[in-house]
Amino acid sequence: MPLVDMPLDQLKQYTGSNPRPDDFDEYWERALAAMQETDPQVELVRSEFQVPYAECFHLYFNGTGGARIHAKLVRPLHAQKPHPAVLQFHGYAHHSADWADKLIYASLGFTVATMDCRGQGGNSEDTGGVKGTTHKGHIIRGLDDHPDRLLFRHIFLDTAQLAGIVMNMPEVDAERVAAIGGSQGGGLALACAALEPRVNRAAPSVPFLCDYRRVWEMDLARDAYEELRTFFRHHDPQHLRETEIFEKLGYIDVRHLAPRIRGKVMMGVGLLDTVCPPSTQFAAYNAIGSEKRMEIYPDFVHERLPAFEDKTIQFLLEM
Repeated sequence: MPLVDMPLDQLKQYTGSNPRPDDFDEYWERALAAMQETDPQVELVRSEFQVPYAECFHLYFNGTGGARIHAKLVRPLHAQKPHPAVLQFHGYAHHSADWADKLIYASLGFTVATMDCRGQGGNSEDTGGVKGTTHKGHIIRGLDDHPDRLLFRHIFLDTAQLAGIVMNMPEVDAERVAAIGGSQGGGLALACAALEPRVNRAAPSVPFLCDYRRVWEMDLARDAYEELRTFFRHHDPQHLRETEIFEKLGYIDVRHLAPRIRGKVMMGVGLLDTVCPPSTQFAAYNAIGSEKRMEIYPDFVHERLPAFEDKTIQFLLEM
């Protein structure tokens, strides 16, 4: 089997290399307290797009830092009440996509909420000094500021806030809510399950946002992680702050959040992935203490994994 990373037996034991800040737990407890103090002011706006068996809405809520967050919400019309729900998260710089890909779950009796990450390709705000999109550069946003101002801190909190909003809907069974997504969406599904431990199941594929130092050590700070190299070139060209930078990134490393997950996890990984290296994904997976399984695709890169979506549907129907 060709290798771009460690052999599989080593991947199954790898625990990561990015440092974990000493005050990591206090950091996230403080962050969650700020989220809980934020009045979400939830608004549902009926969409022009509708289908006979479900209602489609634009869902808006206030996130931390004053941003107004947008998600697409699809609610089945004839499902049992209360019924399960699924939270979908998208890839880096993309958006919540068409209504059509939510209808599969709605047809199975799930409420579906798909969040636009703030400042990326959808309709959520980035309140970092401008209105509208900032598209990329979100991993490094806040590295020259206090750790509380890291942008992905807010994005991770948005996922947890969305989960709580959906769980509080009277038609939703709060004990049967799942989180799914690929790439950035996979990382966010794990972060959501970590920060809102009531999430029953998580099904991430090829997750992003894990073990940043390992990406750097493998000389793979390009593609989705290119901004790490750009940051060093412009702001620390001699790497005098390298230890500090990676420790600060540790606050938003999904690997360090993963032990908080209580729900069941099914993760998909391609062993030839050079965008989000397999070792970074295994670092997060190996940190999960709840029931879990890894679906391994030896010949696949950073791409859609065959039958993984079908496996995800079956996994969620078992809730």
